[in-house]
Amino acid sequence: MSQTILVVEDEPTLQETLKYNLEKAGYEAIVVGNGITALDLARENPPDLILMDIMLPGMDGIDVTRILRHEQSTPIIMLTAKDDEIDRVLGLEIGADDYLTKPFSMRELIARVKAQLRRVRLVESEIKSRESSQEGQLEFGNLLIDVSRREIFLDEKMLTLKPKEFELLRYLAIHQGKALSRDLILEEVWGWDYSGGSRSVDVHIRWLREKIETDPSHPKRILTLRGVGYRFEG
Repeated sequence: MSQTILVVEDEPTLQETLKYNLEKAGYEAIVVGNGITALDLARENPPDLILMDIMLPGMDGIDVTRILRHEQSTPIIMLTAKDDEIDRVLGLEIGADDYLTKPFSMRELIARVKAQLRRVRLVESEIKSRESSQEGQLEFGNLLIDVSRREIFLDEKMLTLKPKEFELLRYLAIHQGKALSRDLILEEVWGWDYSGGSRSVDVHIRWLREKIETDPSHPKRILTLRGVGYRFEG
């Protein structure tokens, strides 16, 4: 099933050019010429991506983008004839994901469209992965985290972890490969109102390393990122 691109552009020649090139690239292109109609269509049946001109009759692209961003997360690429930094910054500040200044090449436009749609797929995939891992099992070589049973196995032997150690390990594992600051870990695992300080993170990391690392002094799974925090490598 092809992905749908809503093209909001009032210049007839550019409308035709955009529609032709998008459909040639395998997308379904819906073209409208004013902001009010675009807003109604996006609300009724959200597209996969919106190409939004700034200068539009009825309601300009800035206002349409501002309204939609409060209602949905559809990626929006702004199209503008104004080579003015203020317009570009304003578009990004109100929630546009990218912008192109006219005139632009169709090749670049398609590349930007693909990049935004790829980003959405990656985000959706990560969300699904996190949701499935909330109640399932996470396996990293000889380390198994059974989330639903709150059990940890290393070389098929069950480990004894304190409740906060388990929550910390689960959080690190779900976000494997990502740099996580101490403050973020503290907020997500301990809670925003915890007053114990980030030192608690370091202490619990040390305890975890002693239990899951072959050589805790040279960890391979829970890595320290100087000046940042930690990263879990499965």
